Amino acid sequence: MPALEPTPFIWFNGKLVPWNEAQVHVLSHALHYGTSYFEGIRAYRCPTGGSAVFRLKDHMRRFVNSGKILGLPCPWSQADLEKAVIDTLTANKMETAYIRPLAFVGYGSMGVLPPEAPLDVIIAVWSWGAYLGAEGMDKGVRVKTSSFSRIHPNTLMSKAKAGGNYVNSVLAKVEAVKCGYDEALMLDVQGFVSEASGENIFIVRGNTLKTTPLTSVLEGISRDSIIKLARDMGYTVEEQLFTRDELYCADEAFFCGTAAEVTPIREVDNRIIGEGHAGSVTKSIQRAFFQVVDGSSAKYADWLAHYSF
Repeated sequence: MPALEPTPFIWFNGKLVPWNEAQVHVLSHALHYGTSYFEGIRAYRCPTGGSAVFRLKDHMRRFVNSGKILGLPCPWSQADLEKAVIDTLTANKMETAYIRPLAFVGYGSMGVLPPEAPLDVIIAVWSWGAYLGAEGMDKGVRVKTSSFSRIHPNTLMSKAKAGGNYVNSVLAKVEAVKCGYDEALMLDVQGFVSEASGENIFIVRGNTLKTTPLTSVLEGISRDSIIKLARDMGYTVEEQLFTRDELYCADEAFFCGTAAEVTPIREVDNRIIGEGHAGSVTKSIQRAFFQVVDGSSAKYADWLAHYSF
């Protein structure tokens, strides 16, 4: 993964502070117990001028809801957070960016019980290209089924985008990469396909797309976008449990997520998927997705929060 390239400012508890001054104490509660939640959002340059944040309201609604689920309510309103995202982008003069809001329990006391102190909230922006690589975006990625199961909904709150939940993802991702693969595929505790370390998954057979229902997966905003977009394009989309061997026999498969966008899968567990490269359905959805996020498709204009500087 490429190193982060600093931008001038990070929004920190309501103020824009220089990147290197956005610091926390080493005894902050979240560093020790994972008491944090976050979002991943993208902004795109629009061909008609200016830029737009993709589904900003939906991301910030999920951010606020993560706080409710964890019992760590965000001290800022959703409207305040949406404005803060735009303010941070414009202050940093970012036409395209990856956006990371984070709420975390800071310094106050130690022990599992979080201190009764307000959460710290930051919003950082930086340049981030294709998460799984430019070649993967074009030709598809190689995937390994992880030996680690996706978290059960009643062990950790799987609908919260919580920092602590992602230790599960880290273990799976490290294992896959060390074995020479690009990404990990995680099964749920019953053995059905769940999701990847940071992406939802779709499989394709003919004109039908299938994706895991919201039982063991994060309620992905890119996932929701692809479902609506694909149906509008005339494809049948089913939210249904499926097994690893059904994935092996799919015509096509792809990941989706804010960081990964729409990334084809060419191989799983040394089995070639379809023809071993991005298929025609995946390419059509990928193309349509990028037309939506940069504002080229007027039909989905309400998904974009425009800004300029």
